Amino acid sequence: MLDSANSFPANLCPRRNLHMWPQTRHRDLKEEHRPDRIRERISAPGGQSWLGDAVLGAVDGIVTTFAVVAGSAGGQLSTNVVIVLGFANLIADGFSMSISNYLGTRSRQEEVEEAKEDESWQIDRYPLGEHREVREIFARKGFRGPTLDHIVDVITRDKEVWIDTMLEEELNLQKVAASPRRAAIVTFIAFIVFGFIPLIPFVFPVPAGQHLFLISGVLSAVAFAILGVWKGAMLHRPPLRSGLQTFLIGSIAALLAYGVGALLHFLFGVAPANAA
Repeated sequence: MLDSANSFPANLCPRRNLHMWPQTRHRDLKEEHRPDRIRERISAPGGQSWLGDAVLGAVDGIVTTFAVVAGSAGGQLSTNVVIVLGFANLIADGFSMSISNYLGTRSRQEEVEEAKEDESWQIDRYPLGEHREVREIFARKGFRGPTLDHIVDVITRDKEVWIDTMLEEELNLQKVAASPRRAAIVTFIAFIVFGFIPLIPFVFPVPAGQHLFLISGVLSAVAFAILGVWKGAMLHRPPLRSGLQTFLIGSIAALLAYGVGALLHFLFGVAPANAA
């Protein structure tokens, strides 16, 4: 039987294709490989998706804020202390996270820019050596004789193409299209929105006043699961597996924080405060 996606016998398809998420396996490859679609896809510079920034901020927001809640519960601190520490962490750590992501994205751009300037300088100063490098790169790909000569001639005829080829093939660098500002903003918003979830039962009145930590834990667990499922759906991966993975990561962080809080309470004898 033929696989409609690639017209190869199903039993000869690579193993990974047989286990791909249905949304990926049933894509219209014929439509995606129309000449105009190919040109559009290749001409668009690659870059980091906003999804990565959102997931990064959201996961870290839930983990760090619930760690404050769990640590406070382990140390038997008051509700007011949890709110103060939680919001302080939410704003400060969210800002720090977004700035770090901004600087990281900008650093990747600067690395590519610096390498591009260096390759341009080398081409101007010693074109013969760079010409040899292009030849070696494509010779390693199996090109020989007149075909190799033609490829090298076409690439070295255009300096921009020449530089881009050296960046990708020699240095394994690609132009970074992600916006550092967008990366920072998306990270900060996701951190604040998802990081606020563990604080909800402490900020808004709830009937079960003595079970605030439990309610916070349940809300955080649900948020972790939803975030993981959403990430899996966006990346065409099994959502249940993705949700479980994210949930386990958050659970481990919460247990560590609660254990540290309980240990410090035991060692230093902090007096439990009545929950408000």
